[in-house]
Amino acid sequence: MSLIYLFGLAFVAASLLPLGSEWYLLLLLEQGKQGGQGELWWSLLIVASLGNTFGSVLNYALGRYSRNWLLDRLNQWFKLNPSVERQQKTQQWFDRYGVWSLLLSWVPIIGDPITFLAGVIRVKFWQFLVLVATAKTLRYITVIWLWQQASQ
Repeated sequence: MSLIYLFGLAFVAASLLPLGSEWYLLLLLEQGKQGGQGELWWSLLIVASLGNTFGSVLNYALGRYSRNWLLDRLNQWFKLNPSVERQQKTQQWFDRYGVWSLLLSWVPIIGDPITFLAGVIRVKFWQFLVLVATAKTLRYITVIWLWQQASQ
C-alpha cells in the first residue's frame, strides 16, 4: 500500500501543486531499513521515478492541449499575436537548444512549469519522456544515495 501512496505523492508532486515526495521516500527507506528490507530501495526508486515522470507527462499534455487557448489569452490580455513565422523560429530554436532545459525538470519551483511549457511548445514526446525520466530518476537516485551515506 505504501508503494501506491509513494506513486501518488510523486505523481502529484510533479504537478504544478507545491508538494514534495522525497520526505515520504525517506520515511519508507527508514522503515525498510528497520524492517531488514535492504533491497527495498530499488522498488522505491522505480515507483517514485515512474510516478514523478507520469505527473510530468500530465503537465506536458495540459500544455500541449491548452496551447491554442493560451495563445488566444496572450493575444487578448497583452495584445501579443506572434506570426506563424515567429512561432516556427521559436520552435526551431527550442528544438535545437531549449529541449535540454528538460533536464532541469527535477528542480523545485521551475521544473514543473518547464514540463508544462514543453507541451505548449510541442517538444517531441519521445525527447520529452527520455529527458524528464532521466532527470527525475537521477534526482531520486541522489536522494537515496545521500540517505545511504547518512545511514552508515
